[in-house]
Amino acid sequence: MAKHLDDQRLCFIVEWYEELAARIRQFQFFYFVESMAVEMYDIKCRRLFLRTTLEENDLKVPDLYIGNNIQVCGRMLKIVDFGDEYTRRHVVPMTERTLGMLKPDGVDKLGQVLDLIWQKGYHIVRLRKCRIDRILAMEFYKAHTGKPYLKDLLDAIISGPLVVFEMVGPQVISMWRDTIGPGDPAVARKEAPNSLRAQYGTDIFHNAVHGSKTAEAAAREIEFFFPKLSPMPPNTAEVGNCTCCLVKPTAFKAGHAGKIVMAIMEAGFRVGAVQLISLEKANAEEFLEVYKGVVHEYTAMVTELSSGPCLALELTAPEDAPPIGPAFRQLVGPPDPEIARTLRPRTLRAVFGIDKAKNAVHCTDLEEDGQLEVEYFFRVLDR
Repeated sequence: MAKHLDDQRLCFIVEWYEELAARIRQFQFFYFVESMAVEMYDIKCRRLFLRTTLEENDLKVPDLYIGNNIQVCGRMLKIVDFGDEYTRRHVVPMTERTLGMLKPDGVDKLGQVLDLIWQKGYHIVRLRKCRIDRILAMEFYKAHTGKPYLKDLLDAIISGPLVVFEMVGPQVISMWRDTIGPGDPAVARKEAPNSLRAQYGTDIFHNAVHGSKTAEAAAREIEFFFPKLSPMPPNTAEVGNCTCCLVKPTAFKAGHAGKIVMAIMEAGFRVGAVQLISLEKANAEEFLEVYKGVVHEYTAMVTELSSGPCLALELTAPEDAPPIGPAFRQLVGPPDPEIARTLRPRTLRAVFGIDKAKNAVHCTDLEEDGQLEVEYFFRVLDR
C-alpha cells in the first residue's frame, strides 16, 4: 500500500504473546495518522513482520497510550513504550489522563453518565464498581486532613459503592471538570445548569460525581483505585441470585454501553457489580468453550469477545426472588439480531446488534451458569 510522504508516522514498542511458542515477542509498531495504516518490525529478528496495511479496528491516536491493549490483524498487542521522542512529544498531550467517579449518590446514573462520556468524545480505558472503608477514604482525602468538613466527606464516600473510571484524551482533565460542574450543586444549578452535579447532586457532600483537579492529582487518584502492584479496592460482586451480562467490544466501541445500561436499569434490573475488561483470546475461548462445536459462529464469537474492552455486569435480585436469568434473556432477545428485529424489535440485540457474533450483549444461557460466569469475571479475572 502506497503511503503519502506527509502521512505522520508514530512509533511505539509493543509486545505480543505468541501462544504456540509460549513466548513474548517485541516489535516496533508504526501507525500512520492520516491513512490509519499500521506496520510492524520484529526487533529481535531485525526484519519486517507486517507490511503496511490498513487496520480494520479503526485505531485512533487516543487508543495509542502506554499500557493499552490493541488488536491488530487478529493479534493482541500491548503498548509498552514510545518508540521515539517525536512520538512521545506528539502523543502525551493527546493522552492526558484523569479519574472520574460516581459517588454513592450518583451510582444509579451510570448509564446516563456513560452515554454522556461517549457524546463528549472521552475515552474510558478502565472502569470498576468498588467500595472503600473509612481508612482508605482517609487516604484518598488526605489533602483535607484537619479540615472541619472531613467527617462529612468520609461519611458520604463510604456510604455505598462507587464507580471509578480512568479517561484518556486531549485536555480531558479540564473538560471533565467542566462537564461535572461546580462542587456545590446549588451553585452548579445557577452557573452550569447542564452539568452533572447540577442534575444529580443534592449538596456539597453528596454531589454525585468527582473529577481530578490537576495532572498530579489525577496520577495519584488513578494509582489509588487502579494500583500497579498492590491490590485494588474490592469489587462489589454478590454472586447470589445473579446473572452475567457483557456489553461486547463492538457495541462498547460504538458508544452503546450507556444506552444499554440505561435500558437494563429502566427494566428494573439491579447492577451488583460492573467492570471494564479486555479478554485475551485464550480467556475468550475458555469463557465460550460451551459453544465450541455447537454453534457455527464460535470462532467469530471468540474474535469479537477478544477484539477490545467489554463491559461486564453482574445483575442481581434478592435471594428469595425468582431466578433473574430468564427475565434478563427476555430483555436481551434472540441471538440473531435480524430475527430479533423481526420477532422482538425492542430487545437489546434487535436495537444494538449487528450479526450473531456482534450481537451487542451476552447473557447467561443456562440458569445454573449465572454464578459461574459472574465468578469468572469478578473473582477469577479480577485477581
